[in-house]
Amino acid sequence: MSIHDTLLPMLQSAKNAAALLAKSDEEVRKSALYAMAEHIRAQEAAICEANKQDLENAQSLPIAMQKRLELNTQKVLTLAKAIEEVAELPDVLGKIKNKWTTKAGLEITQISVPLGVIGVIYESRPNVTSDVASLCFKSGNACILKGGKEAYHSNRAIFGALQSALIACNLPKECICMIEDTSREAITEFVKMDKYVDLLIPRGGEGLIHFVKEHSRIPIIKHDKGVCHTYIHKSAFLPMATQVVLNAKLSYPAACNACECVLIDEALAQTFLPTLIESLHQHNIKVMFENEELLHLFGNVSDGLADFEREWGDKIINLKIVSGIDEALAHIARYGSAHSESIIAQNTDIQERFLNEVDAACVYVNASTRFSDGGEFGFGAEVGISTSKLHARGPMGLESLCSYKYCVRGNGQVRE
Repeated sequence: MSIHDTLLPMLQSAKNAAALLAKSDEEVRKSALYAMAEHIRAQEAAICEANKQDLENAQSLPIAMQKRLELNTQKVLTLAKAIEEVAELPDVLGKIKNKWTTKAGLEITQISVPLGVIGVIYESRPNVTSDVASLCFKSGNACILKGGKEAYHSNRAIFGALQSALIACNLPKECICMIEDTSREAITEFVKMDKYVDLLIPRGGEGLIHFVKEHSRIPIIKHDKGVCHTYIHKSAFLPMATQVVLNAKLSYPAACNACECVLIDEALAQTFLPTLIESLHQHNIKVMFENEELLHLFGNVSDGLADFEREWGDKIINLKIVSGIDEALAHIARYGSAHSESIIAQNTDIQERFLNEVDAACVYVNASTRFSDGGEFGFGAEVGISTSKLHARGPMGLESLCSYKYCVRGNGQVRE
């Protein structure tokens, strides 16, 4: 049987399930989400055991990817808690977004509705399986999950728990589907299924994003790499600057919202720069300098030269001295990935200029880029962090998984 013949019945079933979900009662969806959380907890040991198998198979992968892949008891319990947090979020379906009467006397109501069937292709992180499934389900969408082969056993175990909860709640298990074929051919076939899938979200490395963008017939929202910057302006409160940079790099170096490059005003080069570099070295962060001169002056044996286009995903950070706000903005415009950018500054005019002129999904003043996260934004979880502009941008929660329709009431009107 071909991949197409295997996929087709699943996608047809998912489309049917989406139609049922779209008209389901909020309390039904909420109860089912609590059931999913309970089934995750009940199967915690099996999920961790499956994850061990994936980790054993992942020894040749980069450390950053292994970190993203790793689960333990606490992380599995956190998955369950995140599902319950999604369950408690306000319902986003059937909400009146706008209402008015036209000159012809037509009453038009704009109402929120689900997108339908959402496909998500992702790598490494098995928590995406439950996060995406819960958000899609809460917002009345069916989902098709396509994880990477490196997380195959973990994803399958989490998926099994979610489907068992749906069955226990007498709901179609096809509300949440998974493509278990981990081949590139399966992705190639899947991204052509625009008749059944309404939106496709690729999450992963540059190779995956590029491949999906090139081959998909389904509308996509990119969740691209995170080349995030922290710009330290000459007006910065310097202890804050050090604290923010360390957090943005160290709290989770493999995260897409981790800082990959520090830009620092040349006015601070003689005073604060040596202190910052010393702090980075004390925390075992490799510093990649913009030129040989700075490397010779401040570097140690593990440091090197910067690659400003690279997402390190590790305890490595690029460093560049800039002449001021203009050069900082130009650098971010050239090398940034439209993900998350931060400025450390006390000058309010400079703060506002940075907020207004930086073209990124999330722009921060005096805060770590690590806050670019659905949970931190109050969304309960996230489908991912969109670096696209249509139709969603930044952390994608429930609102981002909705569309709308116009309900038009008349009394026999005809257009002249």
